[in-house]
Amino acid sequence: MNSFSAEERLALRESIHLLLSKESDEPAVRATMETPTGYDPKLWQQLAEMGVLGLIVDEKHGGAGVGPMELELVMEEIGAALLCSPFLASGVLAASLLQALADAELNERLLPGIAEGRCIATVAMTGKSGCWTREGVTVSGEEVDGEWQLSGYASFVVHGQNADVMLVLADTPHGLECFVVEPGADSLEMSALPTFDRTLRLAEITFEGVKAEPVAAQGPVWDAIRQSMDLTLVALAGEQAGAAQRCLSETVEYAKTRIQFGRAIGSFQAVKHMASDLLLETESAISAARNAAARLAEDEDDANEAVSLAAFACADAFVTTAATSIQMHGGIAFTWEHPAHLYLRRARADAQLFGSSSFHRERFIQALGA
Repeated sequence: MNSFSAEERLALRESIHLLLSKESDEPAVRATMETPTGYDPKLWQQLAEMGVLGLIVDEKHGGAGVGPMELELVMEEIGAALLCSPFLASGVLAASLLQALADAELNERLLPGIAEGRCIATVAMTGKSGCWTREGVTVSGEEVDGEWQLSGYASFVVHGQNADVMLVLADTPHGLECFVVEPGADSLEMSALPTFDRTLRLAEITFEGVKAEPVAAQGPVWDAIRQSMDLTLVALAGEQAGAAQRCLSETVEYAKTRIQFGRAIGSFQAVKHMASDLLLETESAISAARNAAARLAEDEDDANEAVSLAAFACADAFVTTAATSIQMHGGIAFTWEHPAHLYLRRARADAQLFGSSSFHRERFIQALGA
């Protein structure tokens, strides 16, 4: 795993900021979220050319091979810009799971395409309950005449509609295993799930004897899942922290210029107190996300605690900041045309995407006890 210097991280973040400021401003986000795919192919390719899509992919497969700290900083910019893309599903969750499973032949086949943006991958792990635990897997696999077939349900599959390949977790007579499935396979039915956040795409999938290719995992599959999920949660925490900070920044600017009763509303004590509270929320979220990334990068003993802490702290901070931002803007922010509305929807969706805050708090407490 490579590690950038502080200067290189700053340059990477600045380049992402400049690109997204130009290509993922509010009008672009609104236009993109109404398209069938929910992402802009042109911008997707630009991100690939910059090396973002292969950020965590090993260099031998065409990626940058960097770690959680660089990924978290990039996700802060992605969150701030409300980027519509399958990056979290493909470039983070699927890419990290493939590398954790360590099937050399499969990685050689799939990872270069993921890094170059030619292949969008995703992971089907949980069932309709949305329980991101070992018990939440509701797909089963059995070997029939030398071929593996999958049956059951998978839900909340991030960007499943756009995927060129899916990694599906399934219970088998040999235990939990991972399989590669093409979305167009026979006996596979996929339907889009309604989402509160219109920048997000989720799918529900039904398997009825779908042929699948087993992954030759080099270790326990659930260990690989936990490793992949920890990195994905750090990435999501970075997105939430960056988006919360942008919310606060735009709200403060509004408070400086909105005149009420002959004064800028930012001069009112009540508004100052609300802004101060949000500053504490956003700064704490950024600290939690970056600390989790550093602990994970250094493989510290308390990495699991740091990841769980960031997962609930950043989710709660983003929801609180987005909701309070609407209150501080007044009635205008309740309208669909105002950007604060979009941030609140992203905040609510992200807070449930890979487990609720309560779930991650419980994980944090268990890690402390251990």
